[in-house]
This record gives sequence, C-alpha cells and structure tokens, in this order.
Amino acid sequence: MPDTYSYPAELERDEDGRHVVTFPDFGWGATDGATRGEALEEASDLLRELIAATIREGEALPRPSRADERRPLVVPPLQIALKAAFYEAWREAGISQRRLARDLGIAESEVRRMLNPDHGTKAAAIDRALRRLGKRVTVSVAA
Repeated sequence: MPDTYSYPAELERDEDGRHVVTFPDFGWGATDGATRGEALEEASDLLRELIAATIREGEALPRPSRADERRPLVVPPLQIALKAAFYEAWREAGISQRRLARDLGIAESEVRRMLNPDHGTKAAAIDRALRRLGKRVTVSVAA
C-alpha cells in the first residue's frame, strides 16, 4: 500500500510547443497546457482521474516512483487521496464490505459510497474507517 498518493509526472513539449504531462507509474493518460504551470495544474485533475479509474476497476494503485528535477511530483486533490488510502487499506485488510460496515456500525451501502471515488465522503468518516483498518491519516503542508 502506498503511503502517499502524489506521483511524479513526465513533461515533454509536443510539435505545437505545448507541454504534455504523463504519469509513467500508471502507463496511460495524458494532459497538456500552453505553459509548464498550466500543464501541471491540469496534471492534478488527470491524476485524480487515474486514481479514480484504478479504484473503479478494482485494481491496486501503483507505488509512486521517485520524483526528481525532470519529473516533478504532482499532488492529487485531497478527497481522492483520502479515498485512495481507504481503498488500499480495505484491499490490504482482505475483508468484505459487509464486514467492514458491521465493524463500523454503518450500512453496507455507506461503505460502498465511501469506496466510490466519485461520491463525496466526509474526511472524518474516511479517517474513522482508516483507523478501524489500523491506519491513520497524516497531513503535511508544503510551499
């Protein structure tokens, strides 16, 4: 299970001079922007979709590779990072959604919504579920 959901991006210039961003850890998907900054802003949205699609497909999220000067780290939106952490912790625990719901004292449908990357779930609910799965959320703020 990854301990972070920030991934390095590769940037290249296309024949029109646009900055194209891909995420080699996922192996598919691309976005672009007129400037490097614009492309990296778009990259956060792409990363959100890559993580969400992986969750929807029931696959394991790739472990992020190393970022460097040529491969800047892209941070996904907070909500999808929390969903990814919950999804990976649930997969790692190897328990059914029904059992997790019973352990949390909530309806199974609520667990399904929590695992749905497109459903808004309160951070406190995900934090509680992660704690039940033996994990904890930590937050860091950087410039």
